[in-house]
Amino acid sequence: MKIAVEGCAHGELEKIYDCIETLQAREQIKIDLLICCGDFQSVRNGEDLRSMAVPDKYQHMCSFYKYYSGERRAPILTIFIGGNHEASNYLQELPYGGWVAPNIFYMGRASVIKFGNLRIGGMSGIYKGHDYLQGLWECPPYTQNSLRSVYHVRSLDVFRLSQLGEKVHVMLSHDWPRGITEYGDKEFLLRRKPFFREDIESNQLGSVPAEKLLHSMKPDYWFAAHLHCQFAALVKHDDDHETKFLALDKCLPKRRHLQILNIPTEFDGDKTLKYDEEWLAVLQSTNHLLSVKNIDVHMPGPGGNERYEFTPTQAEKEAVLKLLQDTRISEDNFVRTAPIYNPSAPKTVPSNPISNPQTVNLCEKLGIDDPVQVIMARSGRTMTQPNVELTKSPYIQFKSPEVDTSVVRTPMKSKLSLPAPVTPNDNDSEDTNRNSSLSTEISFLSDSTCASPVDCATPMSAGAKKTFKRRNLSIYNTPDDDGVSTSSSMLESESPRSSKLPCRGSVL
Repeated sequence: MKIAVEGCAHGELEKIYDCIETLQAREQIKIDLLICCGDFQSVRNGEDLRSMAVPDKYQHMCSFYKYYSGERRAPILTIFIGGNHEASNYLQELPYGGWVAPNIFYMGRASVIKFGNLRIGGMSGIYKGHDYLQGLWECPPYTQNSLRSVYHVRSLDVFRLSQLGEKVHVMLSHDWPRGITEYGDKEFLLRRKPFFREDIESNQLGSVPAEKLLHSMKPDYWFAAHLHCQFAALVKHDDDHETKFLALDKCLPKRRHLQILNIPTEFDGDKTLKYDEEWLAVLQSTNHLLSVKNIDVHMPGPGGNERYEFTPTQAEKEAVLKLLQDTRISEDNFVRTAPIYNPSAPKTVPSNPISNPQTVNLCEKLGIDDPVQVIMARSGRTMTQPNVELTKSPYIQFKSPEVDTSVVRTPMKSKLSLPAPVTPNDNDSEDTNRNSSLSTEISFLSDSTCASPVDCATPMSAGAKKTFKRRNLSIYNTPDDDGVSTSSSMLESESPRSSKLPCRGSVL
């Protein structure tokens, strides 16, 4: 099994898929799954643009709408978690995950799913301490405050992930676990990103709940994005388990944003996407902990008078299997719940949340609550039902992406053995964990124009002028909405898109 992992997609789906298709043709390989680590930007239309927390000048449609409308079809099964540049109104329709377009699956606020025999966990959003304990109170229409807090990680999602007892092989988050820089080449990172120094030295860089989950879940791999640079690390846990961490860059020319992961055949299974019965059992048993109030809500723990351990028993997992009958996540469940993109239509602010049949069906089967539905019921409002005309025919004729083979060149290959940190001078690396249950080797396939074999990059088009645009350093010290100045907080307002990203024919 081969899995492609992308950092921040920022809506550039056409370019990412073109890169993958060219790579497959060039290397004579087949990639089975694409994983995106946030800032996916599943923007369907003008209303969705208004639900992204970015300045107006950065509200670009990009290319997702083509896959939503059916103009194009994703050539490879794609799963993603949410980041801080998302169409939050659309993702809130699917709090427990669902298809956002044919062959493109959102993992929800937090979840575990299976691909074949591989368990993949994910946590959407970014961590902000002042919102972490709050209930899930946001819904359209958003205020300037809720437009940003809606994508902040909440304690309920982290608590649910902490209840898992079975092994999670791959874990995804948008921001990095706090303290991860201590396990990799921190000095090389600081030479590239000197504005990270203050946050690293004060232990403020990264997500506190992600750090806790890293050390409790101990997955084989942890992938992240958000900080727009590549960084590898090896975390050795007390019980001799190891986690190979890799953060990837954003989808821009000459940036290391895509990685190929080789998984042993024992994890292939049927290579279909399936619900994870243990995760669904956790959702069931913790449904009573859901709060939609704009106040701090504390999760149960030792010393209280209520249950605080929810690791599912075998009987609870079997009960979930009985309810579902079939754990396969069928693409047939996808329906369009909003109009497709019309360039002449104005960018209007979404006024009411839409009821997504995928969420309705899952909630009914498991007996759990949709957070937005609870919010609406408490306020006496009613969710908008999908337009019947939109749901009648989910598909139209798809156009397969074309690959420009005229610029394909013979690539150089090298091996990056995660989690050994990679620098531009690393021409060789050794497998540091050959006894792991998963393959420790991840292939960097690089263009022959790169400075070194490990400079995995998206090349610029022929004749393009090579320019480097460095923002004023003060941008990185912009006070966050809680008044605390952090080097990473600027990423909430940074431009999510580059208008010049010729990925066609490139090799990563």
